[in-house]
Amino acid sequence: MERKNIIGKTIKLIRKDKMVTQKDLVAKINLRGIKIDEPMLSRIESETRPILDYEILAIANALNVPIEKLFKKK
Repeated sequence: MERKNIIGKTIKLIRKDKMVTQKDLVAKINLRGIKIDEPMLSRIESETRPILDYEILAIANALNVPIEKLFKKK
């Protein structure tokens, strides 16, 4: 399967390290005005869905990490 983004696995690792569920992360992203649901987040994390720049910003803010950290391999 073709990868649609390069940061999904890192998002998942950071989310799990912070003990945040997909449901909680989706809620935090939605509070920032970005419409993402759990299936969309799951596809982002499995790298089967492209991710838009404003979604990257919202995810980084919701996880309280700098954007650059999403692009670093753990």
